[in-house]
Amino acid sequence: MTAAPLPEARRLIAAARQLYAGRPEIRDQLTECARRLEQPLRVALAGSLKAGKSTLLNSLVGQDIAPTDATECTRVVTWYRSGSTPAVTAWYQADGPDGALASANVPVLRRDGHLTFDLGHLTAAQVDRLDVEWPSSALAHTTIIDTPGTSSLSRDVSARTLEMLTPDNEASGADAVVYLLRTLNATDVQFLGQIGDHVGDESGPLGVVGVVSRADEVGAGRLDAMMSAKEVASRFAGELERTGLCQAVVPVAGLLALGARTMRQAEFAAFQHLAEVSVDDLNMAMLSADRFAREDSPLPVDARMRAQLADRFGLFGIRMAVTLIRLGTRDSPTLAAELVERSGLDELRQVIDIQFGQRADQLKTHSALVALKRVLTAHPVQGAGGILLAAERLLSDVHGFQELRLLGRLRSTEVGLPPDDLAELQRLIGGFGISISERLGTDNDDAVELQRMRALAAVRKWRERARHPLLDQFTARACTVAARSAEGVLEELNSVLL
Repeated sequence: MTAAPLPEARRLIAAARQLYAGRPEIRDQLTECARRLEQPLRVALAGSLKAGKSTLLNSLVGQDIAPTDATECTRVVTWYRSGSTPAVTAWYQADGPDGALASANVPVLRRDGHLTFDLGHLTAAQVDRLDVEWPSSALAHTTIIDTPGTSSLSRDVSARTLEMLTPDNEASGADAVVYLLRTLNATDVQFLGQIGDHVGDESGPLGVVGVVSRADEVGAGRLDAMMSAKEVASRFAGELERTGLCQAVVPVAGLLALGARTMRQAEFAAFQHLAEVSVDDLNMAMLSADRFAREDSPLPVDARMRAQLADRFGLFGIRMAVTLIRLGTRDSPTLAAELVERSGLDELRQVIDIQFGQRADQLKTHSALVALKRVLTAHPVQGAGGILLAAERLLSDVHGFQELRLLGRLRSTEVGLPPDDLAELQRLIGGFGISISERLGTDNDDAVELQRMRALAAVRKWRERARHPLLDQFTARACTVAARSAEGVLEELNSVLL
């Protein structure tokens, strides 16, 4: 239906490798393009300084593996991949005329209870990237790339993030981006605009999702903090709709999510003791994190544990955990699940799955084809023109790519359709998931013939809409894409009935 053209992409890259058989350096770049098709999806985390990228990465992985302290390693692009054993490798510019990168193993240390990487004699300016291999099921299908802050005082540090997201070399960029926002300032809009420019010329990541990070701080740690954060996310989404730079904006309290996913039994017991304290006394003790952790506090939890709770959950997380226990939560796993849900992490993971995960093959194929185009354009030889044209045709014609681009533009461009029809169009092109039932709005157990009738009706409806003489050009194009999506669903259902 809208599956990425992986076999055709593999064929084109193989043909190009054969064409450059006598040029090992070019062949190696093309080999990297081929490998990219078989590797996990690459999702980059970007945003301004102190936006909480490393904390969000840790919460997504469910382990405390990304340094969150302001050391040299946080100024370096860091790739987190699945591996059988923990290992960190620094790739840096070695002395020599060829400009080749050298590698060195990097020790992993614990300082003040937090993970950090010891770069030794290397500085952030020397290091091209860090490669972290870690045993984690979350990294099996997704490689996560942690980037330096986009508003860094060092222009070179900020430039590294943009270079990684919009690369000029072979296949080193991300397939999709999660962009963290604390405010929506000119730097954020400008940076997202630069990414959008590359999406427009097909060389940038197809998907961008925004996150209102450290969302619990929006409401100063109050119990209604996430409600305030949702309002902020809605406002950000509305402002970004005019630019078409984000496909969604979700509020997430990353610290709470990480604390909940790594909760210890002793912490749950501490929450239980705090739940026995009167509401007024606990509220007085929690006027600030420092007051909460004071040595002379009469709270029935020792000062060291209180400081640990404040560090790992924040005041919002503590208030939420105590409230849930007072309401009847009786065990650590249940409390952890409740806190994760209230942190916004589940919603973000759902958005990432719909926008990125379910289209992983499409996104990877897009990135590999763009890299192939770049190599062929930079190193033209006889016979490369046909391969280049075929790659360009795939990039422009593949319907899955058209759906992704349209989903992005629907948030920024006025569509001449009633609200119900617009929602139906978004659903049909995969805005809420790419399965047949999600596209048609039917139940998974509906009969195939019923789904086929629904798909046929959608084909007729959107073909007719696309031909309406009074529609503006963009709306007509959107209806055409929806009709093609419905045709793809119908083709798949017909194949089931044969």
